[in-house]
Amino acid sequence: MLQKTSHFMRQANLINGEWVQADSGQTIDVNNPATGLKIGTVPKAGKAETRRAIEAAEEAFKSWRKTTALERSKLLRKLHDAMMDNQDVLAELLTIEQGKSLAESKGEIGSSAAYILWFAEEGRRVYGDIVPSPWGDRRILVTKEPVGVIAAITPWNFPSSMLARKIGPALAAGCTAVVKPASQTPYSGLAWGALVEEVGFPKGVVNVVTGSAGEIGDELCTNPLVKKITFTGSTEIGKLLIQKSASTVKKVSMELGGNAPFLVFDDADVDRAVAGAVTAKYRNSGQTCVCTNRFLVQAGIYDQFVEKLAAASNNLKVGSGLEEGVQQGPLIDEK
Repeated sequence: MLQKTSHFMRQANLINGEWVQADSGQTIDVNNPATGLKIGTVPKAGKAETRRAIEAAEEAFKSWRKTTALERSKLLRKLHDAMMDNQDVLAELLTIEQGKSLAESKGEIGSSAAYILWFAEEGRRVYGDIVPSPWGDRRILVTKEPVGVIAAITPWNFPSSMLARKIGPALAAGCTAVVKPASQTPYSGLAWGALVEEVGFPKGVVNVVTGSAGEIGDELCTNPLVKKITFTGSTEIGKLLIQKSASTVKKVSMELGGNAPFLVFDDADVDRAVAGAVTAKYRNSGQTCVCTNRFLVQAGIYDQFVEKLAAASNNLKVGSGLEEGVQQGPLIDEK
């Protein structure tokens, strides 16, 4: 169903199928990085709210794990369709809180939906193994089972697609989730809560909490009901999460800081090299984990490459991501 942008801009947390505020009543301001103006607030939740979200996910897991792969696939397909039906308004919301151009935001929503569709089908092909038995009267079967409640902590640079890559496989496998979106871009994460609710996922299967990164992160890492942590962000924070998760021996998936040299050799097609360099360096205003952090160019082509790259850089249109034709939006904040 086609909705308005405001419909997905939820200023509450989703816990056990209910949209709720923080126990303290405190909120966090969310600003448009293009204007610096406040666009809304979200709850400043802490340990208690996170614990309730985990408990809701654990309770939902008892029945969700028993659904068939086909049932889960059908719901994920509905989620994909709902995202594509609302691609434009979800992209607008993403641009308002994150700053990237509408074209990039629309592409991110499309890729998010594509991830969900892929996992919807892959979830139907989770096969086990038959292990040769040393006993003639016994068979050894290996089956794959959902791990349980997963915690997904997502970054602000790709607030929708990073979440798709985390909860997509979790839901397809029969796991339930507690999501902590970045405080700079919480609305894209909360929009996922609205979407899963509307397409028919049972309450508690997906929970979204915003607020204190330290308190929420501590509870997610130390609560024994959480069986897996998946995080995309800095290496420093990734190490900290691994350390905190050690006491409960959780499974962890970490996508941490990148290192991205761009090499140009003398026999390169200069125009194609420049086009590739512009994409690699300026995508999302350079705020990606694979953003080019140094150019290594052979001497024979150096001057020509630098001249053309400078010209291409000067031709980029900079401004608010909501303006037509803008290629470079603002940085997320002054940090």
